[in-house]
Amino acid sequence: MRILLRDAAHFLAVGALQLALDSALYIGLTRLGMALVLANVSGRLAGATLGFWLNGRLTFLHRAQPQLPVRSARYAALWLALTAISTGALAAIAHNAGLASSWWAKPGIEALLGLSSFLASRHWVYQR
Repeated sequence: MRILLRDAAHFLAVGALQLALDSALYIGLTRLGMALVLANVSGRLAGATLGFWLNGRLTFLHRAQPQLPVRSARYAALWLALTAISTGALAAIAHNAGLASSWWAKPGIEALLGLSSFLASRHWVYQR
């Protein structure tokens, strides 16, 4: 239980950094006129790169991890699924309530997706 709590605390700290980077890029790029889909994918990709590295080095380092190509493929599959969900939700919000509403919703959407990301990362991405 202690290890689970430590993993969760590290994952939350890394996630906060990811969320800040992802949201800042999404908001900044859409404000500059980039299409919502491209801006969300760009923000999530930057956050994911940071998170993959930090979680592999800090959060799940104590676990017996698969080789980097396996871990990378698993992380990419998880990222694609969560990005599709995130982008769909943001597009629906922007369509129905306006782009500025999607800026406010972005951090909440990503935080909600974070729980499934933690579980999948702990039990699949970084696990043999």
